Amino acid sequence: MLLGMYTRAQTMWHGVKSRFVDERGVVSTEYGLLLVLIALAIVAAATALGLAIAGVFNKANTQLGGVSG
Repeated sequence: MLLGMYTRAQTMWHGVKSRFVDERGVVSTEYGLLLVLIALAIVAAATALGLAIAGVFNKANTQLGGVSG
């Protein structure tokens, strides 16, 4: 029983390791997925930065007593 579990673990580890070493299967779909993930990270960072900057301006506006339009 333990030998079977050990053999399965070794086989699984070898399969995972070989996927990271062997790059013959890299296709444009994987590059497209990577591009989408990077784009989502950029959008999230830009949104967070915009909200932080808006918060700073709103805080400054309240501390100065507001500006009437």
